[in-house]
Amino acid sequence: MKIGLGTYAYAWAIGVPGYPPKKPLPLFEFLDRASKYGFDCIQIGDNVPLHLMTDNQLNTLRIEADQLGIGIEIGMRGLIKTMVLKYLDIASRLHSDILRIVIDAGDFKPSISEIIHIIREILPALNDRNIRLAIENHDRISADEFKQIIEETDQNWVGICLDSVNSLGKGEGFFEVAGKLLPYTINLHIKDYTIKRVEHQMGVQVTGAIAGQGILPIKWLFNEVGKYGKCHSAILELWPPPEKDVEATIRKEELWVAESISYLRGIIRR
Repeated sequence: MKIGLGTYAYAWAIGVPGYPPKKPLPLFEFLDRASKYGFDCIQIGDNVPLHLMTDNQLNTLRIEADQLGIGIEIGMRGLIKTMVLKYLDIASRLHSDILRIVIDAGDFKPSISEIIHIIREILPALNDRNIRLAIENHDRISADEFKQIIEETDQNWVGICLDSVNSLGKGEGFFEVAGKLLPYTINLHIKDYTIKRVEHQMGVQVTGAIAGQGILPIKWLFNEVGKYGKCHSAILELWPPPEKDVEATIRKEELWVAESISYLRGIIRR
């Protein structure tokens, strides 16, 4: 299992909307940090829009990653056929064997039947480029619906990017979602978290945590997904709650990355 660094592990440093950093983390510096901490690969999510980069920039990224011995996976948001085809071209250029995707984008929220129709239309392109589509479980769509999407398209080319926390937004707990989607999982997002009752006892709060310090059963998750032999990379993402200012949050984010990879390397070896 490869351990990867996702751009959402550095979401604050790259720039969360409404919370601009003084100096946003450039993609090439992100790549250097992945090398510094000994990650096997990176996953460039939709918070770094690759379709806005020039051909020269993409080529340079691939060359530098090769020199560092780091693989590249790419991601996008919005299951819009023209954009998916564009990102498949980028994936081919960067030698990414998966395209992780969040289905919804802004006001674009297709029905399950529309999702299945679009995916069926892009199956030939996935096949031609030898790239698998990794659909990330997100708030609006239930685990049963994600399962339906996979089963009614093509499991050879379409699978799940299993995120550990997102489905809480749909009212579905981790073990419920994992039990349904692990057989289809081709990519993992390791995003540890805690759920604590608030001080006044009227409700709970979900908060990100350093990998290994929350309630996500990471060892169990690695063991279970390994039984199916479809998932070859686990990507670190983080949800560090903000500090008093963005720069303080960015410093905390860096510490969380360092402590998280130390934990993950302790349970998974190259």
